[in-house]
Amino acid sequence: MLMNRIVEYVFFFGFMGIVAYILWEMMAPFVSALALSAIIVTICYPLYERILARTPKQNTTLAALATTLLVLLIVIFPLFFVASSLVNEALTIYNEVGTDTDGFLQKISGAEERVTQFLPGFELNITEYVKQASAWLAGNVGAIFAGTATTVFLFFIALIGSFYLFRDGKEFTKKLVIISPLPDTEDELILHRMAIAVRSVATGTVLVALIQGTLAAIGLAVTGFDKFILLGTAAALGALIPGVGTSIVLIPAILYLFITGSYLFGVMLLVWAALAVGLIDNFLGPYLMSRGNPLHPFVILLSVLGGIAFFGPIGFIVGPVVVSLFVVLLELYTIHISEQHNVAE
Repeated sequence: MLMNRIVEYVFFFGFMGIVAYILWEMMAPFVSALALSAIIVTICYPLYERILARTPKQNTTLAALATTLLVLLIVIFPLFFVASSLVNEALTIYNEVGTDTDGFLQKISGAEERVTQFLPGFELNITEYVKQASAWLAGNVGAIFAGTATTVFLFFIALIGSFYLFRDGKEFTKKLVIISPLPDTEDELILHRMAIAVRSVATGTVLVALIQGTLAAIGLAVTGFDKFILLGTAAALGALIPGVGTSIVLIPAILYLFITGSYLFGVMLLVWAALAVGLIDNFLGPYLMSRGNPLHPFVILLSVLGGIAFFGPIGFIVGPVVVSLFVVLLELYTIHISEQHNVAE
């Protein structure tokens, strides 16, 4: 009797493992899209609840559709616009460097000559760095365009997933809690802490960096920089670096304006950087970060870069969330260890 039960268990779990492996192979290409759906729903679920409260007869389908459309208009479309503009500006720089026309490269060379007039013997070699970056771009531009269709398709899957998670998310989490072998209270704690971590990272760090990069791009555009989206993206990445921030882009831009004689634009950009970008960093950032348990900015930077390398473009947000989830699990593990230690004593 016991042997028959063992054979049944071995057959059942073996068969289940085979099916699970096949299922994973089928779903693996969509993991990043599903992760993005979960992140979108976690961040925007309070918005969904407000829309649901104002929907006739509290129709969950209609509320989920309206929330998903808002996410598409407010988040997805602007991201695609910025991404396409970023690629176009990078290609423009590559073409200017490759043809050596009177464009971006010549402006940099002119700025270098002015600097060497004030500081003889000081070499910047920015032109050489731009050439190297352009060579890298030339070797990878095919991959950038090859991944565009895939990225669009994954965003489409993520939107569909967001709609169903908005509508059926509560039922899904209830079933997840039932399936989990952990006590229900611990499952609910994990889900609650995950939601806090996601919102904290998304609004307290990544959103602040995006706002600062956007404001930096606006200031650069007003003061005459034609590659303002590319520079604004660099400023947003710089905002994730502790102690660096958007100054990695704005300070060289301000110096460039003063060196080239554009004193009015230089003063305007300086004031804009001090007021608009600085106020975001000193007031809005700490307020948003205080609403959760944010990661260290350096960890955020590494998780963003690693997330982009592993997940692609959506790794900008998925990477920090994965790290946050790991931190939450470590904290819960620590709580279990301390409880067991107290019981043993």
